[in-house]
Amino acid sequence: MSLSNTAVPIYYGMFRDAVIRGEIPVNREISLEMNRIDDLIANPGVFYDDQAVEGWIRFCENELTTTDGADLNLLDSFKLWGEEVFGWYYFVERSIYEPYTDGPGGHYVNKVVKKRLVNKQYLIVGRGAAKSIYDSCIQAYMEIVDVTTTHQITTAPTMKQAEEVMSPIRTAITRARGPLFKFLTEGSLQNTTGSKAKRMKLASTKKGIENFLTGSLLEIRPMSISKLQGLRVKIATVDEWLSGDVREDVIGAIEQGASKVDDYLIIATSSEGTVRNGSGDTIKMELSDILKGDYPNPHVSIWWYKLDSVDEIADPDMWIKANPNIGKTVTYETYQLEVERAEKAPAARNDILAKRFGLPMEGYTYFFTYEETLPHRRKNFWQLPCAMGADLSQGDDFCAFTFLFPLSNGCFGVKTRNYISSLTLMKLPAAMRIKYDQFMAEGSLIVLEGAVLDMIEVYEDLDAYICESGYDVRCFGYDPYNAKDFVERWTSENGPFGIEKVIQGAKTESVPLGELKKLSEERMLIFDEELMTFAMGNCITLEDTNGNRKLFKKRYEQKIDAVAAMMDAYVAYKLNRDAFE
Repeated sequence: MSLSNTAVPIYYGMFRDAVIRGEIPVNREISLEMNRIDDLIANPGVFYDDQAVEGWIRFCENELTTTDGADLNLLDSFKLWGEEVFGWYYFVERSIYEPYTDGPGGHYVNKVVKKRLVNKQYLIVGRGAAKSIYDSCIQAYMEIVDVTTTHQITTAPTMKQAEEVMSPIRTAITRARGPLFKFLTEGSLQNTTGSKAKRMKLASTKKGIENFLTGSLLEIRPMSISKLQGLRVKIATVDEWLSGDVREDVIGAIEQGASKVDDYLIIATSSEGTVRNGSGDTIKMELSDILKGDYPNPHVSIWWYKLDSVDEIADPDMWIKANPNIGKTVTYETYQLEVERAEKAPAARNDILAKRFGLPMEGYTYFFTYEETLPHRRKNFWQLPCAMGADLSQGDDFCAFTFLFPLSNGCFGVKTRNYISSLTLMKLPAAMRIKYDQFMAEGSLIVLEGAVLDMIEVYEDLDAYICESGYDVRCFGYDPYNAKDFVERWTSENGPFGIEKVIQGAKTESVPLGELKKLSEERMLIFDEELMTFAMGNCITLEDTNGNRKLFKKRYEQKIDAVAAMMDAYVAYKLNRDAFE
C-alpha cells in the first residue's frame, strides 16, 4: 500500500479493535488520544504511509539488540507508538531553488514537499515499560537510515541515566547481528590513512555514536537549558523529565533549536513524578488541553498511561492501564510486591503510586501521610485563646503565621495566614500560580504590593486580622531569623509575657515534631485550609542516628513555612500552658 488519506493504521487498528472488544482496558487520556488518531484518519489532508512504519520495524528487528545483547523483537506498544511518529504525513507547497543544468545560476520553483506530521511525542508510562529501549530504537534508526548529516542528542536528569539510551545501540554495534550493521562495523577505527573502504563506518567513540558515512553524531547532553538551547538537533530524546526535580522547561529549549531543521523529532519519555508544581506540571496542563481538544495540535503525539483512580490499584486487571507492557518487560509479581509495600510503608506509598501507577499524589512526604493532610470541615474559633507561631525566615518571599487553639477534648484547632510579595506571585510558573490562586481565594494567603515584604505592613495587616477574627493570642513563638522588627513591635504593643524564641534545629524541633505527628495521626489537628494541606504535604524531616528529627526544606519552591510556624506555636503553648487554664 502506498500513501492513503483514508486507511486505518495497521497497528492502531489492531489496538482499537482489542479495546472495543474489551481485551485491553484503557484510561481516559489514552481514549482521548484514540479520538485524535480517529480524527487524523478522517482528515483528507493527512496521509498514512505503512511503508515508513514497516521499514522502521524491520530495521529494529533485524539489526538492533537489547542492552544485554539478546535479539530485539518490538513490543506491540512500541509498534503503536512508532506508527504515530513515522506513519503520518502531509504536503506543503514550498519555493525551492533549482540550479540550471547547462550553466551557472538558477531559479526558484514551487514544489509540493512531503513532511512528517508528528514532531513531538510525549510518553508518560509506569516504571519498567522499557521506555529507554524505545528511545534507542528511534535514535539508531534516524542516525543510520537518514542519509543527511544529523546531530542527535539524548538527555536525562543525570548523564549516567542518559547512558541507558546509548547502551543498547553500543551493544548492537558490538554484536552486529544484521547485514547492515555487519557492513557498517567492518574494518578498523584505527585505519585513518588507508582505504576508506577498510574503515569502520559506525562506531562508538568518546564523542558518542558516530556514523562516518554521513557525519551524523548521537551524543549525551546535560539536562539544563544553558546546555541545550540553540542546538540544530534533528532527533532528541528526553528521558525522565517528570521524575527529577526539573525546574526548567528543557523540552521547550530543545524545540527552539530543533525548529531550525526540517522534520525534527523530539521524544519525551518519563514515568510520573512526585515533585509537584515544576515545569513538568505546566507541560501536563498543556497536554491535557491538547487531548481534550481545547488546543488543537496534530504535531504532538501523547501516550499518557495511568490508572483512572486509586481504587483500581486493588484490581490487577486494570494495571495494564498504567503499563501496557506489564507481563512482558515487568512482571505482575513486581507490581504486586509494590502494592503490598505501599500498604505497609506509608512514606513510600506516594512514590509507588506515582512511579508505578501514574497517580501523582499531592502529599509526597516522609512525615505526614496523605490521609493526615486531608482538611476537616469548616470551623470557626472565634474568641478562643490561642498560641501564635511565626516563621519569617523568607522575609523577601514568604511569611507564615499559624494560630493553634487548644480545645477541651485534647484536639488543636489550626488557622494560618501567610504573606507573599506581588513580585514573587508574578514569577510563579503556571501550575504553582493556580495553586496560589486557590489559597488567596480561601483567605489564607495575602499578597502585598512590592518586591520585598515590609514587616511593619505585615504586622498591621495581621493585627487587624486578629482583631477581626476575635483571636485571644496568649503566647507567641517565633524563629529568630529575620524576626527582629516584627517581634519588637509585638513586644511594645502586647507586652513581653509569653513570647518564646524557638531556634530551628534537631535539639528543639525533635520533641514537638514527634508530638504533632501523633496528633495528626489521630486527626486531632483540626485545620480546614488548603494551604495547610499543601504545607503538610511538602514536609520532609531529616533524622540523625539518634532518631532526632528536624524540618528539612528540600526545595526552595516547596513551602513548609506554615508547618514550621505551627511547631513554633506548639512550643510556645507548651512553655505557657498555665496561661490557658
